[in-house]
Amino acid sequence: MSQTRRIFLGTAAAGLAASSLRAAPSSRIRVGFIGLGGQGTGRLNQFLKQPDVEAAAVCDLDTHHVERAVALVEKAQGRKPETFHDYRQLLARKDIDAVMIATPDHWHALPTVQACEAGKDVFVEKPLSYSIGEGRAMARAAERHKRVTQMGNHIHNDLPNYRRVVEVVKSGSLGKINRVYCALTSNEKSIGSPADTAPPPELDYDFWLGPAPRRAYNPNRSHLTYRYFWDYSGGCFIDFWCHYTDLVYWALDLQAPQTVSAAGGRWLAQDNAETPDVLEVLYEYPGLVLTWTLHPKGRPGYDHMGSCVIFEGTEATLVANYSRYEVWVKGKRDDNFPKPPQSIPDSPGHIREFLDAIKSRAATTCNVGYGHRLTKGGLLGNIAFRTGQRIAWDDAKERITNSRAADKLVTRRYRKPWKLS
Repeated sequence: MSQTRRIFLGTAAAGLAASSLRAAPSSRIRVGFIGLGGQGTGRLNQFLKQPDVEAAAVCDLDTHHVERAVALVEKAQGRKPETFHDYRQLLARKDIDAVMIATPDHWHALPTVQACEAGKDVFVEKPLSYSIGEGRAMARAAERHKRVTQMGNHIHNDLPNYRRVVEVVKSGSLGKINRVYCALTSNEKSIGSPADTAPPPELDYDFWLGPAPRRAYNPNRSHLTYRYFWDYSGGCFIDFWCHYTDLVYWALDLQAPQTVSAAGGRWLAQDNAETPDVLEVLYEYPGLVLTWTLHPKGRPGYDHMGSCVIFEGTEATLVANYSRYEVWVKGKRDDNFPKPPQSIPDSPGHIREFLDAIKSRAATTCNVGYGHRLTKGGLLGNIAFRTGQRIAWDDAKERITNSRAADKLVTRRYRKPWKLS
């Protein structure tokens, strides 16, 4: 029997034992951290600030990342966490209550599904998944195993402005809304075109590729810049889709688009990246058209707001960014536009909400079910761009109905021996 198979079977057995025998978490929540690059290190520091968190274990395929994480935990807790190279061995620890997953996008699904099977609650970074099929599997695993989950869409809970915007939109004072614009003022700089080379000794590159196709190592294909390659992610667009479009889905209770089309390219940066740096995506929802703009200048006419979301109503237009919003009536800003009474409670914070839910077993506001509903819209935008087609989406069956080539991108074929259960 191969080592991979032995680890998998051991993890599965441990998961059954954990889900059936382990009691509810005590006042201390033991967390294992999987993926400790820049984003993962930031999350580790945020979790360490919570008084009831014990960083029990850390895991990464880059030994430099592991060493950095151990030093941070030891400084904060006075003792070192257990270290792992293979996340499945971390999941086999019966005393771990939850995991934080901050791996590259193509590595979100497997650890999440297997953590749910092992009886662990899961905090996983956004976008929820690399593919729509993976997101569906993650949501089903969380529901089947009754796990508390949270997608790392922290703007939802950490900045109160979104709550106030949702209250205004839901109040009806803007009138009927049938057009929304999302604009990301991304001025991506060139990441260069380095030559392929041997992987650095500190990185297990074959494991890092995991379910993705085998490729020669290139410095731009790992760590921070992995996002600009289709094998692992969907560019700056998918990176920020969940942050900005979250406001639209929340305020209008959006479900899924009916059609999606896209145009753009990598026109500004000269490098070996694959994903676009100029992009326009047009979504048709029932009674609503949503346009997503990726461009250094954002949305013309609202340059002063930078990256923003614009709700165009029949009575007024509201434009919001992370920290503030403005209302415009008949082409003029109305600073006295009525504010509805507060109806959405203040948040304890994105991570705090997750930790409190582990104890109460309540659902979080960005659980993976919501994360899947939100993320699939961005993934469909990238499918439309990559195929150059206006795609028609059947959300009940989660398939593209007018293009076999596009429908093949709804799921991904994993590289052996990796398999998503």
